[in-house]
Amino acid sequence: MIQSMTGFGKHVVQLPSKKITIELKSLNSKSLDINARTPQSYREKELELRKMIADVLIRGKIDFGLYLEITGEETTVEVNQGVVKKYMQQLANIAKGDDVKLLEMALRMPDTMKTDKGDIDQTEYEAIKKAMKQALSEIVDFRNEEGQVLEKDFIARLKSLNALLDEVKTMDPERLDTVRERLEKAVADLKIELDANRFEQELIYYLEKYDITEEKVRLANHLDYFETTLKSQDSNGKKLGFIAQEIGREINTIGSKANYAPMQQLVVQMKDELEKIKEQMLNVL
Repeated sequence: MIQSMTGFGKHVVQLPSKKITIELKSLNSKSLDINARTPQSYREKELELRKMIADVLIRGKIDFGLYLEITGEETTVEVNQGVVKKYMQQLANIAKGDDVKLLEMALRMPDTMKTDKGDIDQTEYEAIKKAMKQALSEIVDFRNEEGQVLEKDFIARLKSLNALLDEVKTMDPERLDTVRERLEKAVADLKIELDANRFEQELIYYLEKYDITEEKVRLANHLDYFETTLKSQDSNGKKLGFIAQEIGREINTIGSKANYAPMQQLVVQMKDELEKIKEQMLNVL
């Protein structure tokens, strides 16, 4: 079953003094591209968290956010009193003002707050990893649901392509007869004597150049292979993309050999269906 690269997953864990939120958003991309937003205190764990994402999501443009909200009395930020007092003294030497005003000005200066980084709380980090696993599970479910929608669309397009190919097969004998008649009429209009046997040999050689038997067989095989790959256990968007290229190559060859307006109209419809498949292919994992 195919999987889309579009998805969203979110999980929230409430600890005694903190609320932890993990958010994951995914869009299509040729490779894995993770944009992470994590608190300064968890930067040393970012690589590990990125690996958790990469192992599950494989490919796509991923926005990952880890948010910590203090809900209790705990805080890791303190006022750097020595620095603030020094700023206030210097400001008082420059301009007059009461202590409240000087304090407001001083707190806007650099290094007035200090953060106690300390060691990462292991219990808290285990809660973060648990939230990550849950968010990843949610985004995979989202991707699977989107994949089912894509699969239905692909099946409908393949059905249409097969129907058009059947029309091409039905029309092919008529096309060759029409080409033969055009050639015979063109030669008759020249009003010159020709060797009948030599003319027939040249005519057969000419018609062979417009024969599309191999293209019809290969196109049918590629359409079957695309559907088989679509229903395989693993999602493989790149492989489907390669098959779609081969389908396009056979359709183009049929169009170039057709030399018959009704068949070329069918080829245009086939190209239109294939183009819609290629557009949706960009979202497949």
